[in-house]
Amino acid sequence: MAAPKVRVANRNWNLPNLLTYGRVAAVPLVVAFLFWPAEAWARWTALAIYAAAAITDFFDGYLARAWALQSSLGRMLDPIADKLLVAAALLMLVADKTIAGWSLWAAIIILCREILVSGLREYLAELRLPVPVTAVAKWKTAAQMIALGFLIAGPAGEAALPGSTAIGVTLLWIAAILTLYTGWDYFKASYDHVGGD
Repeated sequence: MAAPKVRVANRNWNLPNLLTYGRVAAVPLVVAFLFWPAEAWARWTALAIYAAAAITDFFDGYLARAWALQSSLGRMLDPIADKLLVAAALLMLVADKTIAGWSLWAAIIILCREILVSGLREYLAELRLPVPVTAVAKWKTAAQMIALGFLIAGPAGEAALPGSTAIGVTLLWIAAILTLYTGWDYFKASYDHVGGD
């Protein structure tokens, strides 16, 4: 009985999972630095941590597949880490009014979709039905991550690249539109299973 436990423990501490753990650990750091929204150094530090975390989102899955190190813990924690990072960044950006006015709706759409899809995935997991990630969903994630990067830079980014906040808001709306499409696409694909209960 002891040997399988050792193998599971080792599998949970492989490099792809360590990258995912790092992404979770980055969330409170990004939030902490965004508590000083007017300070350029805090904005750039938050952006650097966020960018490093966003990059790990690609590498943890890629390495897990390439090295055959996929694990149940990794599959469970990876989307949670993504949602924590996105939700925390959105909330802080709304709090400091980087996202304001009509753009609040883009943030609300993104957050609501994440909750909806998470619930749907959990339900379908009980039925042992996978929810594949579509190409459009990948584009949505890319637009969302880049948008948040521009918005986290905020006023500091404006000083380096005028109009960077407008770029971030535009990409956020693009992500929100793709979010609506992919949310509906996921729901439609699983409707027969959801409605059959």
